[in-house]
Amino acid sequence: MSNSKTPKSVGKSNSGNARARSLTPEKRREISQKGVDAKRELSNLPKATHGSADHPLKLGDVEITCYVLEDGTRVLSQRGLQTSLGMSVSGGSGGEQRIAVLMEKIHTQSIELNELSVRITQVIERIKNPIKFRPTGGGGLTFGFEATLLADICEVFLMARKDGVLRIAQARYADQCEILVRGFARVGIIALVDEATGYQDARAKNALAQILEKFVAKELQPWVKTFPVEYYKELCRLYGVPFPPPSGNFPQFFGHITNNAVYSRLAPELLPELKKAASKQEKKARLHQYLTSDVGHPKLREHLSSIVTLLKLSDEKEKFLKLVDKIHPRYNENYTLDFED
Repeated sequence: MSNSKTPKSVGKSNSGNARARSLTPEKRREISQKGVDAKRELSNLPKATHGSADHPLKLGDVEITCYVLEDGTRVLSQRGLQTSLGMSVSGGSGGEQRIAVLMEKIHTQSIELNELSVRITQVIERIKNPIKFRPTGGGGLTFGFEATLLADICEVFLMARKDGVLRIAQARYADQCEILVRGFARVGIIALVDEATGYQDARAKNALAQILEKFVAKELQPWVKTFPVEYYKELCRLYGVPFPPPSGNFPQFFGHITNNAVYSRLAPELLPELKKAASKQEKKARLHQYLTSDVGHPKLREHLSSIVTLLKLSDEKEKFLKLVDKIHPRYNENYTLDFED
């Protein structure tokens, strides 16, 4: 018995053939010519001779895909450029526009500072004109930025911070840039000594990358994302807050929920001690930065995994708080057991 239903793939194929037959000869030639032009443009682009997504440059917990083109240009991927600055990879055409928008905001804030204004304008121009190239191992058109652009962006943020034009939400990018610049400086002096002594031929291929990773990982430890995205996503769902928030910042009361559901239940008297440590810092700090790496952070990650599960099981905030009290009671507090539950 034959099947009277026509497979979707056959339907699409017939539809495509019908569309092709309906085109005029001139339109078919135009489409064909566009395809030829696209292939010609791709073949004329510079080709990467070194680098791949499988061997990125590592900066702490950030990985940046990088290449060297046939003319010697060192290139960083768009995504890598954003993540190295601590930015979300979402938003913007191809990813680069998020940085450009931020640079334009700082430019508006620093319009009276001529030197800074000029530097920002130059950076924005480079961001809006990414390098097109063909990656190693084949593949189509790829976009990237000259590696020195990252250093220039860092310099702009540090200049803007020094001139006092950064807003509170922008200051964290300057902190990240300072860490990167200090890491680059250390690797740079090591590379110069190696070149002067001839040691660069004897050292391991990834020696400089390992030095940079170790230094930046140590410096970035307070900034490593400890709270998973799921934690905030589920909080937003439960409390009716858009995710991600349009302003880029979560509501202040999320901090109170975190203190209650997380820090108050990790260890006795932990929350007051963390707040005391944070109050001694000039800059605003995250409480988890003061937990120990061998005990505190592993325990926090384990606890957060459980809290995220409780959030997913809850369809209203009262149920979530009740589950938290039941599964993770605060230290030195008594609770009434609900035997019917």
